[in-house]
Amino acid sequence: MSGDNGRVEIESFRALLTDEGQALLAELRDFKPGEELALATRLRRTHPAGLVSAALAQAALRQRARAKFDVDADALYFTPDGVEQATRRSVAEWRAERFAALGVRRLADLCCGIGGDAIALARAGIAVLAVDRDPLTCAVAEANAAALGLAELIEVRCADVTEVDVTGFDAVFTDPARRTSRGRVFDPEAYSPPLSWAVEAARRTPFGALKIAPGIPHELVPEDAEAEWVSDHGDVKEAGLWFGTKPAEPHRATLLPGAHTLTGGRLPDPAAGPVGRYLYEPDGAVIRAHLVAEVAEQVGGRLIDPMIAYLTSDRLVPTPYAHAYELTDVLPYNVKKLKALLRERGAGTVVIKKRGIGITPEELRRQLKPAGPNTVTVILSRVGDGHLMMLGQPVG
Repeated sequence: MSGDNGRVEIESFRALLTDEGQALLAELRDFKPGEELALATRLRRTHPAGLVSAALAQAALRQRARAKFDVDADALYFTPDGVEQATRRSVAEWRAERFAALGVRRLADLCCGIGGDAIALARAGIAVLAVDRDPLTCAVAEANAAALGLAELIEVRCADVTEVDVTGFDAVFTDPARRTSRGRVFDPEAYSPPLSWAVEAARRTPFGALKIAPGIPHELVPEDAEAEWVSDHGDVKEAGLWFGTKPAEPHRATLLPGAHTLTGGRLPDPAAGPVGRYLYEPDGAVIRAHLVAEVAEQVGGRLIDPMIAYLTSDRLVPTPYAHAYELTDVLPYNVKKLKALLRERGAGTVVIKKRGIGITPEELRRQLKPAGPNTVTVILSRVGDGHLMMLGQPVG
């Protein structure tokens, strides 16, 4: 953010913190998409045009942020990048709980963004130094701490994180930027700051953690780190490296809500075998953490193919780490036969899952043209040199 533009943006943001700005934000809390032009025209008759524009933009960001921040979204402030890149509240709270359980009482949050993680950490009773190099982002983080009554626990500092002295802190948490103006960055050394720097920063205090992309190759995980993949309601949200935790197992998959945690990473891949009565679809965090073997051991299952992360068993064993389906049909994949089966079952709603097969669910659904009152789950998978279609219903 260049000098003059940066000052204008910060001044526009600080105007939202005035009584007039707060009143505007309250009025715009539940405006509907498509109403912006009419609202702006009406509000500019009684308020400065710049303030109206800033309030409308902030109200829209708050609406987008509700999916991540729940009830906090309408009290917090955001930037466009902040909404996109901030940690989801449930994930931030889980990480804060881990730090608190380790006895962390003072933490340096490097690349703090709009303060999502700092808020969760402060709510867990941890004093936070929140550092970011962007002045507007720091102003937003500071306002967010104040908005939630956490200003005494969160100190916001505008600085280059590579120049921050973390001596005396119990822990460091770093969330490197993984996007540029050109889009997502896939090379960890192109993160800002680079992964190698963030790893060394995490080692400077008794405990450390840093966010990484969920798709990071396992060979890039340092030997002294614990790698954790976190999903929320079945969607993988992030991965992180932890230092100082001295884990017995190198990998961890955490499923939210409920904080179900599976550790491991040392078991050999399970054998493959014929499809049984039940099919298990491991959670994405389990798959990313390479813990499918641990789930197979839990359910007494086997893979349906050595390269496909579907497990099967002849018995049902409840587990939070995989969705189970009771199968009624297992046949070679054939669209004509599948269409006939669904018509026979009166299936109007078809849930399609697939692995190792090129067709998209939307494309297949158009071909099937389902019609009827019932719901059927169709699971497609490569098995050996061919493809299977498995019909059934979720259980448990």
